[in-house]
Amino acid sequence: MATLVASDAVGTRGDRFDWFCEAVSSRVMPVLLSSRHAADFRAAITELDLGVVRLSAVTCSPVGSRRTMTHVRRGDPEHLQLALLTGGAVRISQRGNESVVSGGLVLTDTSRPSEAASADETLASVVVQIPRQALALGSDRLDGLLARNLPAGTGSGAVLAGFMTSLLAEAPHCRPEELPGLGAVTLDLATAFLARQLGDPGATPAEARARETLQRIHRFVENNLGDPDLTPRAVADRHNISLRQLHALFADQPLTIAAHIRRARLERARTDLARAEFGGHPVQAIAARWGFASATGFSRAFREAYGLTPTEHRALSLGAAPRTEHRNAAHTEHHRATPARGFTSG
Repeated sequence: MATLVASDAVGTRGDRFDWFCEAVSSRVMPVLLSSRHAADFRAAITELDLGVVRLSAVTCSPVGSRRTMTHVRRGDPEHLQLALLTGGAVRISQRGNESVVSGGLVLTDTSRPSEAASADETLASVVVQIPRQALALGSDRLDGLLARNLPAGTGSGAVLAGFMTSLLAEAPHCRPEELPGLGAVTLDLATAFLARQLGDPGATPAEARARETLQRIHRFVENNLGDPDLTPRAVADRHNISLRQLHALFADQPLTIAAHIRRARLERARTDLARAEFGGHPVQAIAARWGFASATGFSRAFREAYGLTPTEHRALSLGAAPRTEHRNAAHTEHHRATPARGFTSG
């Protein structure tokens, strides 16, 4: 769900700029900020966690930023940031490119030094933060787009811009389980927009298209592990490909699609079994939570994968031996202390 933090919550006006500097460095990335309005600085930051991507809205007094390689080495989320300027203007430079952006979109890379300075007016932006490995477009291909004023008024840019702003407005009315799916849509729209800026999306190399489809499938599987009807056929149908094409996409992967789904479900269940707050939940309930319809099938798959039963894993993780082990230990100790019938000690 969306989280809003505003400078008005800071005790004294003189501390607001320091608060903003700390918030940006800790929540986004280390960066050096400056402002001629530090004494009466105003800002508000809204954050929305969408799973694969994050969406942020920042409104602030005029500010300048400088990110050096020292900052990059200090902390790098390895994100591509696609920002929509909804108010004010900013001059931005990165990797030899420089533009003045107002009302458009601009792409930056957190792994590269950059500089930006806003005009003497309130700055407002909506930013989607995309993990580099989640984007099916090579970073080297995107270098030419960094710090460029990218169009947001027509075509795919307008669609993306409208979706970003409406998502921030409507997120408070969404159920938490809906947000990862909306994050996947955001990523798809951003990918389509950037691909269009690089040329005709239809000219994208087949390998890149396959990689993008595979990444979308992985995100879909992660967001739907609790659905017992999540099968290879359901995955293929959802992505408008044949079952044969789906298996071909996974031909070079460590696991088949079916094995990947089963392993991901087992990992989620294994994690929950080791959590103290779920200690009172029956094993069968946790199995069902992650899409296992049969408790027996879950237990068998779990033992095959990890070499012990779900109950044994839970007991070891929570620092207690399984009850069966207690009974066996007591039974063994009883036999050690009791002479066999027909014999006497000594």
